Amino acid sequence: MKWRALLLFGVAAAAAGCSSIGYFVQAAHGQFSLLSEARPIDDWLASPATEGKLRGKLTRVKEIRAFAARELGLPDNGTFTTYADVKRPFVMWNVVATPELSLKPMQWCFPVAGCVKYRGYYSKEEAQAYAAGLKSEKFDVEVSGVPAYSTLGWFNDPVLSTFIQYPDGELARLVFHELAHQVVYVPGDSTFNESFAVAVEEAGVERWLMKHGDDKTRAAYLAYEGRKRDFLALLLKHRNQLKELYDSDLTDELKRKEKAAIFQSLKLEYKAIKEERWNGYAGYDRFFAEPLSNAHLSAIATYNDFVPGFRALLSRQKGLPGFYDAVRALAVLDKDERHRQLASYGQPPSIASGDLQAAGSQ
Repeated sequence: MKWRALLLFGVAAAAAGCSSIGYFVQAAHGQFSLLSEARPIDDWLASPATEGKLRGKLTRVKEIRAFAARELGLPDNGTFTTYADVKRPFVMWNVVATPELSLKPMQWCFPVAGCVKYRGYYSKEEAQAYAAGLKSEKFDVEVSGVPAYSTLGWFNDPVLSTFIQYPDGELARLVFHELAHQVVYVPGDSTFNESFAVAVEEAGVERWLMKHGDDKTRAAYLAYEGRKRDFLALLLKHRNQLKELYDSDLTDELKRKEKAAIFQSLKLEYKAIKEERWNGYAGYDRFFAEPLSNAHLSAIATYNDFVPGFRALLSRQKGLPGFYDAVRALAVLDKDERHRQLASYGQPPSIASGDLQAAGSQ
């Protein structure tokens, strides 16, 4: 497997040119370091040094992994059969950037993965340094921590310390999501890829909770899902307000003024939801702790716009195997036709106005 990895990164660096070799070197080093730190989960479970809480979570991951292959038809391979303690809060940090008065994110293109709307670093400092350069060019920029990612089957991705302690429902969601990327992945179409993986995770967790969840686990996941819906509805509402603003005929000076007001409204509404509906739950505070920008809202579309279409497509099939076949058929279409068909199955969310509580309950 190591020669395959070296070939992949060698081709990537050569294709990108000398100016980007440093970026690919850090990517290769980060990936190899991750793999070198991973040991089989069974070895961790056999070791008397593995503390009880970690032992319980690793056992649960094995159960979730087996369920994914047996009940969801997700790849049955070496992914998530090893564990690595990376000794940092996130495995990577992604940089997302947009123009000052636009929600359209920058794209970076790579061999195999195609064009994506983020640039990942294994070092927070390197991500922040790259972000600082973009900010100096007047881009809106977000640097966000990433707990997990998929190498699309090129490597046996390990379970990581960055997410192993998630509640069981959220742990299952993440495993199903990352494995879904190995089922169907279209280079250069992030919205299609991520929306598909979200649809798979939703269907998978629903099935997993029915068979293996207890009342406490189900209640915890329902609470998590409710907060997530509220959060997304809040972001979508303000994203659409920004889009309408940027598409208007106002001067750039007035757009900047209204932009600041929209982000201020976003923060105030979040504070109200947190206190009035979530009983002070602070899990999203990190998102609001830094100055918000277009970049913070641009990625919402990537993970959500086509989820309604995928849900509708799944409901038309007799089961997940038929759903996967239907998605593979979409994947070979021209991008515009692929998006047109998905939009016809279920319209992307558009919450430009109206009551947030009603939107969050949909």
